Amino acid sequence: MGASGKMASFRLPPLPTIGEIIKLYNLRAQKQLSQNFLLDLRLTDKIVRQAGNVRNGFVCEVGPGPGGLTRSILNAGAAQLLVVEKDTRFLPGLQLLAEAAPEKVKIVHGDILTYKMERAFPKQLAKEWDDGPPDVHIIGNLPFSVSTPLIIRWLENIANRDGPFVYGRTQLTLTFQKEVAERLTASTGSRQRSRLSIMAQYLCNVRSCFTIPGRAFVPKPEVDVGVVHFTPLIQPQINQPFKMVEKVVRNVFQFRRKYCRRGIE
Repeated sequence: MGASGKMASFRLPPLPTIGEIIKLYNLRAQKQLSQNFLLDLRLTDKIVRQAGNVRNGFVCEVGPGPGGLTRSILNAGAAQLLVVEKDTRFLPGLQLLAEAAPEKVKIVHGDILTYKMERAFPKQLAKEWDDGPPDVHIIGNLPFSVSTPLIIRWLENIANRDGPFVYGRTQLTLTFQKEVAERLTASTGSRQRSRLSIMAQYLCNVRSCFTIPGRAFVPKPEVDVGVVHFTPLIQPQINQPFKMVEKVVRNVFQFRRKYCRRGIE
């Protein structure tokens, strides 16, 4: 993928709807992979708006599935879009989108947990950590089963300034089960305050964007979904190695509130 300058406004040509794509390729969400499709492009557009200005930017989408969020990212004017999809069933539909947006889309068939994101985009996009965020974004409607281990992995990348954060303070806009989203964004003193709250907030400015009702997805999950935006901090709020912070916080939260002192002994 090469870096590009200012580009004319881009809109995808007429395409089959996401529902039609699902029928065309006989796609069914697999429960064991905690897959849920978001078909309403008004909602996928709203997710992309929460990412900030992606026009002429470089975006990595995690788990695009049938491509609803993918369409919204392209219509928002992204210069280059890298999609990382583990499930081979979705590749033909994504290839259709790639053909409709020539030279804009790169499809990687692989697991985001092992994909080397530091090689994804041109090195010249990198900014110093003390500068503003680079023109690189990570956006994803994450399967519930992968969302927590993935955000922990990326938080460790932030602490080490590697992975997708070799480009600088790359911003993330991701979906989680509502309960997980509430934990990620919970303030001090909140009943939702948890290990995830501290691990995320000592490294990032974490913002709750909006909630998507479960009925908006196909199939309908038993829970609602929260959209969360992360911007890495210039300086972490705890100046200790990630593994040490993670170990201490895990030990503390193994014990309920009135026993927390025991957890750090």
